[in-house]
Amino acid sequence: MTDPGTLGLTPDSLAQASTTVLDGDRHVDPALARLARRAAADGAVLLRNDGALPLSADARVALFGRVQIDYFTVGYGSGGDVNAPYSWNLLDGLRDAGVRVDDELAATYADWSAAHRPDPGEWGTWPRSFDEMPLDDALVSSAAGRTDLAVVVIGRAAGESRDNTLEQGSFLLTDDERRMLEQVTGVFDRVVLVLDIGSTMDLAWLEEDFGRRIDAVLLAWQGGMESGRAVADLLTGAVSPSGRLTDSVALSYPDHPTAGNFGHPDVNVYAEDVYVGYRFFQTFAPERVQFPFGFGLGYTGFDLSDDGSTVDGDTATVATRVTNTGAHSGRHTVQVYAARPQGALGQPVLTLAAFGKTAELAPGESVTVRLTVDLAELASYDDSGATGHRHAWVLEAGDHALHVGADVRDAGWRPPAATFTVPETRVVRQLAQALAPDPAQPFVRIRPTADGAGGFRVDREEVPTSTVDRPDRIAAGLPATLTPGGTGLTLADVAAGRATVEQLVADLSPAELEGLTRGDYVMDSPLGAPGNAGVLGGTTEALRARGITPVTTTDGPSGIRLSAYASLLPCGTALAATWDPELVEALATAHGAEMVAKGSDILLSPGMNIHRDPLCGRNFEYLSEDPLVTGRIAAAVVRGIQSNGVAACPKHFAANNQEENRNRNDSRVSERALREIYLRGFQIVVAEARPQTIMTSYNKINGVWAHYHHDLVTTVLREEWGYTGLVMTDWWMQPATDPDFPALTNDAYRVRAQVDVLMPGGAGFGTDHGDGSLLGSLERPGGITLGELQRTAVNVLRFVLGSRPFRDGVA
Repeated sequence: MTDPGTLGLTPDSLAQASTTVLDGDRHVDPALARLARRAAADGAVLLRNDGALPLSADARVALFGRVQIDYFTVGYGSGGDVNAPYSWNLLDGLRDAGVRVDDELAATYADWSAAHRPDPGEWGTWPRSFDEMPLDDALVSSAAGRTDLAVVVIGRAAGESRDNTLEQGSFLLTDDERRMLEQVTGVFDRVVLVLDIGSTMDLAWLEEDFGRRIDAVLLAWQGGMESGRAVADLLTGAVSPSGRLTDSVALSYPDHPTAGNFGHPDVNVYAEDVYVGYRFFQTFAPERVQFPFGFGLGYTGFDLSDDGSTVDGDTATVATRVTNTGAHSGRHTVQVYAARPQGALGQPVLTLAAFGKTAELAPGESVTVRLTVDLAELASYDDSGATGHRHAWVLEAGDHALHVGADVRDAGWRPPAATFTVPETRVVRQLAQALAPDPAQPFVRIRPTADGAGGFRVDREEVPTSTVDRPDRIAAGLPATLTPGGTGLTLADVAAGRATVEQLVADLSPAELEGLTRGDYVMDSPLGAPGNAGVLGGTTEALRARGITPVTTTDGPSGIRLSAYASLLPCGTALAATWDPELVEALATAHGAEMVAKGSDILLSPGMNIHRDPLCGRNFEYLSEDPLVTGRIAAAVVRGIQSNGVAACPKHFAANNQEENRNRNDSRVSERALREIYLRGFQIVVAEARPQTIMTSYNKINGVWAHYHHDLVTTVLREEWGYTGLVMTDWWMQPATDPDFPALTNDAYRVRAQVDVLMPGGAGFGTDHGDGSLLGSLERPGGITLGELQRTAVNVLRFVLGSRPFRDGVA
């Protein structure tokens, strides 16, 4: 018999065809469009400006690069495949803004682009870049004679099942792009570069090859349907740039601490541990950073001064006076970083502790930004017992400081705004070991050691491995079987207070319980809006007869993926780069209203995986290398969506940081790094926004697929964090048998972990049936218990009870 762990879906078998538009309504709420445009502009990051921007009112502009027309508005895959009602490229956006774009050059590009359409590719083979139009030197010189400056556009895209690569046209510049820049910078006195990309790419050539010949660089990200107009707003000065990097831009890819442990098809060892992104660079290699985390310029300058920061008990209040010292209005982001003693655990030199963004400040205007820091939030997780408190969040003894700056590098240069001393190591919260690596797969991680010159060098230590008796842990938490309290009960009885959810569940048959643990087998279920990702809840006639309504899921996070037109929003990185939860929440609120209008009940959004490595193809959907930024921005998305009575579904829980062989790859990572980095953003979302649903990831975590991971979903998410919502799989799952309970395979293994719903529900891609593993296990000695099925049914029905379809049906 074939080992079930070696079977299952391949990444290619997850291919989804683009949805066909059946509803021709292209209307978009003007308020939603305005918010999308503003978010795209506020998330763009100005990396350099030697006075070329903003454009003068009468500037004559020569626009180079085919991406001015063939603009990348979003990345690839389910997170970007939206039927946008319209999209603005840069050429049209500049013209709409009244910029005097050179028509002759633009017409040449338009004709060439029309005659050389790029191959769109198929699932997982999409183009990461487009071939550039060859430039004749005479064409460039002629354009320079008619105009005042050049704007060059370079674009990139990656996506689901499509990582970036260390190749030209992906992470690296192509020869044609380099030649285009050489030709343009060789003739034009002023050159502006616009980067239309979804995640960071190699930018070392800005200094190495072009020096100051490129006067301004705008990292525009992928701004959705309003991309071109948002960039035009920035170039013309209608909006002053205020975006800040949510990732570090290193001088070269090998400088990244993940470079040797990314891209393996089977296993990625997270040897960098908690030293992800700026945590690594600021500690070990600050000189290898081209643009630091949190960096971004504007059209004005700001002075930061302390305005009476205090530490009172367990709370620090950092008060920063922000003054606009320039001639333009603008916004500024205040960033607070914690410096902790190295102690027994070892620490990054700086860690983001709080941030806040000002409103628009006029020249000379000042405002005080007050940010509070709960000192307990500065605790670290001891997975080794080095502090004497194993499996606990601890605040180590010693001197702590809070630094304020415009970015992490700037903060490190400034004196602290507040200091406090912890006289002896304090346990903030004692927990139990969970998610630790398998003893059969040991590995080492980095930690700092003083280098004798005031800095740190990389040292290594063994990662603590699991000592948990898993069978005992699981057996101790098995629920009792519910006692029936009525017959013929319906969900309407529960809504009316005539019965409890538990009483209804106790009245359900095993077949009805099984129907609640899966979706309606296939994508584009006839029970939901056309083009849906899948339907859960009332998946059978028997369940619907009890008033349990079907609930429709749709892909996200950049829009609503249905057989209808829907708004295409700025990519996740662009939203995070605003550093503005209030703006993001307003946009998500408007987007949630569109969900109601289009028939979406659950948006599979936000994407929350950490930007562990710049080559991850889905980085455009995700938010940051930092868990605090990730958590706060994602919480804003969830709050906004759910304010409309529909649900958000944060994903992918957890450690989905690579697309290559994503549904088989094993993320081997320490318990400390999981808790401090890869789970932290999700923990913030659960605490601050209470998402109604959460999606697990495809990958394994320390040898166990996330959709089977009892420690992940039951021990941490439900027991430690108190989450009571619905947990679903990513679409389909890998077949496997529980290593400790051989009577549990596939769906039974999943339900024991409290992963409530298999989506879309079929046994495999395109199948309209299950595999019988759940009810088959229920009938076997040592198999799944009736109480476990009932527990999952309670989770699902609590969600359905509060869902829009049920509320509308009983209103």
